[in-house]
Amino acid sequence: MTEPYSRAALWAAAGRLLAPAIWMGLLMGISFIEAPLKFMAPGITIPLGLGIGQLVFTAMNYVEIVLFAVLVLSSVKRGVDRRFWTLIGGLGVVLLAKVALIRPLLSKRTDAVVAGLEAGGSMTHYFYIAADGIIFVLLIMALAMSVRRWVLPWR
Repeated sequence: MTEPYSRAALWAAAGRLLAPAIWMGLLMGISFIEAPLKFMAPGITIPLGLGIGQLVFTAMNYVEIVLFAVLVLSSVKRGVDRRFWTLIGGLGVVLLAKVALIRPLLSKRTDAVVAGLEAGGSMTHYFYIAADGIIFVLLIMALAMSVRRWVLPWR
């Protein structure tokens, strides 16, 4: 008796399930919980919190890029339809905008605040939050599509 799916297909399905789930957990833990709460901790000044945030979010962006690569690589030649590729494309565009456009602007502002220069309020932070929100919704959709396509048929 032959297996219904090859090992490569199973690994690919695992990548399409795990990458979005891990990425969503990362966003929930760092962007939606840690970032706002950090400034409520005793002894954390605005410059210190921004400096910590800069390190954490830079590291998180690298992890997001790796998870995006896993999602793309696990989708190549593995029965992924056009809707899923469109969703992956949307994720890529928002991630690229977040990492290549928004983060550098935030880093410049953070550097100014940490250096003690007067930096006025900025809408850039809200663009970053919006990008994370859009990515989160797209990841929910990717995970739902993956579960429907690769998990539910096995029941």
